[in-house]
Amino acid sequence: MLKNTTKKHYRSLAHALNPIVTIADKGLTDNVRAELMRALEDHELIKVKLVIADRDSRKETCETIAKELSCEVVQQIGKVVVLFKAAKKPNPKLSNLLRRS
Repeated sequence: MLKNTTKKHYRSLAHALNPIVTIADKGLTDNVRAELMRALEDHELIKVKLVIADRDSRKETCETIAKELSCEVVQQIGKVVVLFKAAKKPNPKLSNLLRRS
């Protein structure tokens, strides 16, 4: 679990990011899960756009992503969520934490 100061720092870093994955009506398919895992492994800190109309469904989807992919929800505002998962071997050219810090 991230400390509040760390979350605040990650939110400021994520502000300039564009959503890298979009989740629509079909929800968390295997392809979406694979893309989320790849993106988290490469970038560590990502934005995801949830094109889901129901607020409760969006929140439930975020919780499912966090549990299934062992990542942390840094922030959720409307239809955009910021996710973090520390990479085992971060790539300085791809990691949003190393490039933006």
